[in-house]
Amino acid sequence: MEIGVFIPIGNNGWLISTTSPQYMPSFALNKEIVQKAERHGFDFALSMIKLRGFGGKSEFWEHNLESFTLMAGLAAVTSKIKLFATVATLTIPPAIVARMASTIDSIAPGRFGINLVTGWQKAEYDQMGLWPGESHYADRYNYLAEYATVLKGLMETGVSDFKGKYLTMNDCRVSPKPTPGVKIICAGSSDEGLAFTAEYADYSFALGKGTNTPTAFAGVNDRLAAAKARTGRDVAAYILFMVIADETDEKAMAKWRLYRDGADQDALAWLTNQAAPNAQGGTSNTNTTQLAAPESAVNLNMGTLVGSYENIARMLDEVAGVPGTAGVLLTFDDFVRGVEDFGTKIQPLMQSRQHVGA
Repeated sequence: MEIGVFIPIGNNGWLISTTSPQYMPSFALNKEIVQKAERHGFDFALSMIKLRGFGGKSEFWEHNLESFTLMAGLAAVTSKIKLFATVATLTIPPAIVARMASTIDSIAPGRFGINLVTGWQKAEYDQMGLWPGESHYADRYNYLAEYATVLKGLMETGVSDFKGKYLTMNDCRVSPKPTPGVKIICAGSSDEGLAFTAEYADYSFALGKGTNTPTAFAGVNDRLAAAKARTGRDVAAYILFMVIADETDEKAMAKWRLYRDGADQDALAWLTNQAAPNAQGGTSNTNTTQLAAPESAVNLNMGTLVGSYENIARMLDEVAGVPGTAGVLLTFDDFVRGVEDFGTKIQPLMQSRQHVGA
């Protein structure tokens, strides 16, 4: 099973809490995390893009770096780990993204990939006059299909003359082209998102579910398998989990309780309000429904593994045993310590990672 780290490009990582570790994003922080991850044999690092935060006392995600420029910097200070940047497709034309991909590939040949996001938080785009209207909630994967067609065509052939409903290319040229095989990610878990992924992407990212229920996401793999059967393409499934680990289950659970007790209610209210239109916009099983659910919105309802190093290793091996799972994307409450503890105390206990360092 492959292991990736979802690096903290935004302040405070993925905990919407006033009692969790509080920190600002920086290149220095992400460099330390990714270089540690590389030393411990992590397979990849992914950075998101977020253009507007949730506010509240914690100012959650009010402070963010930009994904492509961050990954370009990280490409120059790493040598093996794969790097994925995220593009908010409503903000940057695909021809520019193809050129940025070629540039980063020239820094890290064969190690760069792209995560495509349609955009669900209206405030991110409305502030710049880029919101296409409420119809976007229903149309977004039609738009993304055109975007992916143009982007992949330019990266593969260097030219596009595509004419569609949303995008028009007129003998568009990009040179030099990146190394062949730049991988595309889509993180949509709705039926529409999985259909897009099966048609255009190489990797599917989905949220794990619940606390210490490592296999609860299995249904998403089943739906992806059905979508792949319709397209005949091979798409790998990666699952997002937060790891909160310590020497004992009791110590780890005490941290988790502390973070939940400090949940930033104002920021959570903002998240709920922003997510509601997308959840009602014509898609089914959408990620944003899970993100804003009240059960564990403090960490965006991602699957959460809490416990001793031994139990975290056991649960991750259970994840690996779910049919169709190619890997996991991990977040941590404390990224610097979390990556180090994973590499030295968790990974050596995992049957699914015994090949690392062998």
